[in-house]
Amino acid sequence: MNSDRLEQLLEFYKEDPNDPFNIYALATEYKSSAPEKALEFYELLIANHPDYVATYYHLGHLYEEIGEDDKAKTTYEKGIEVASTQKNSLALRELKSSYDEFMMDF
Repeated sequence: MNSDRLEQLLEFYKEDPNDPFNIYALATEYKSSAPEKALEFYELLIANHPDYVATYYHLGHLYEEIGEDDKAKTTYEKGIEVASTQKNSLALRELKSSYDEFMMDF
């Protein structure tokens, strides 16, 4: 984790805590070094900005990594629904691929 970048992202979040990109960027920054913090931000994003489709892919993977398989499954399914509604073919393809791969091991 880059501490300068983290400080800058925290400042952006402080200035505008309702901007979904600020929340997403913080979650992504925390993902490798502090997954529990990443989880907080991803879940905040899903709760307050359920149409921010990129979240579902990363949150689904994070749930898999921490052994929350039921939550991973539900997250991928919801993401597929959101991506379909938005007609976001790239996000839909990525989510379906992750979901299919996950289901092979589920």
